[in-house]
Amino acid sequence: MPRAPRIPDHLRHRPFTRSEALEAGMTSRQLQGRELRRLHPGVWVWTRHELTHGDEIAAARLAVPNRSRVSHLTRIHQLGLDHGPPRPIHLSIVGDHHLDLQGVFLHRTEVMPPCDEVGVIGSAAFLGYAASARVIDLIVAGDWLLHHGHMTLAGLRELAWRDRWRPGAREALWVAPYLDGGARSPGESETRVFLQFAGLPRPHVNVRLADEPHAPTSDLWLPEWRTAVEYEGSQHFLDPDQIRRDIGRYAWMRSRDIAYLQVTGAMRAQPRAMVVSAHALLVERGYRGNPPGFGPMWRLLFGRCPRKAVSWQPHPDLERLPAHRPSA
Repeated sequence: MPRAPRIPDHLRHRPFTRSEALEAGMTSRQLQGRELRRLHPGVWVWTRHELTHGDEIAAARLAVPNRSRVSHLTRIHQLGLDHGPPRPIHLSIVGDHHLDLQGVFLHRTEVMPPCDEVGVIGSAAFLGYAASARVIDLIVAGDWLLHHGHMTLAGLRELAWRDRWRPGAREALWVAPYLDGGARSPGESETRVFLQFAGLPRPHVNVRLADEPHAPTSDLWLPEWRTAVEYEGSQHFLDPDQIRRDIGRYAWMRSRDIAYLQVTGAMRAQPRAMVVSAHALLVERGYRGNPPGFGPMWRLLFGRCPRKAVSWQPHPDLERLPAHRPSA
């Protein structure tokens, strides 16, 4: 009896289906061998291949009907954001289709949101994520999608109003005013909303500090008090070029009488203390507004959007759009 062929090279670096294996000359016996690991019914991977998050998404798609699409937070991950739990894998499908796959959440819907051949569009992914996400995580995701051009605020509002029957539509409309596409990182987004949800003034995001050729950009700028809040990610301590630029940037600020607070990852992990430090600096610069508060609004940041408290307040241009809910 001829020896069964080894695992073809093109199947060694990704998940594959039974039909792909058989077409490549493999046997049913090989699929039961030690060289392969079954990920889902009908889906295998070579045991020596180290699965990436992208592989996990691909494996889940192979295990469900072709009409399914990547959605919710998984779609946002697929677009490039590294924030939030990687599992479960979220997919959406039209119809009453039931599958019990480990690590996969299959959302059944009456009408598929706008999508391409792989997944739903950015605003649809955000709307789905809004149904269950904490406010702070939703703002991080929304900022990132806006900044990278995967959605617009106008498009998000139009989709949420038109498909207002979908889970997450109310929440998406509620959180939309708190989004800012100028934020360049999750750290910047979180720092901004920590200040805002504690009741301090909302800062301008990533703006030039003066109309000069070499004027630096501030992460979070409060012009009335000439105060900058700068989020210092790991590159600010590890990259020699970034360190050199930071030295020049802060020297420029001092020469223009601009106060600044450098927010590190450790400070961001203690958000109340960070907000208190920012407030103290603003007071030194003449701020006479209310001190930071850590009551209901602050606590809301770490919970889900208050769906029951959200009323429909669409833009007048959206009121003409009918809800695209399918007939019962």
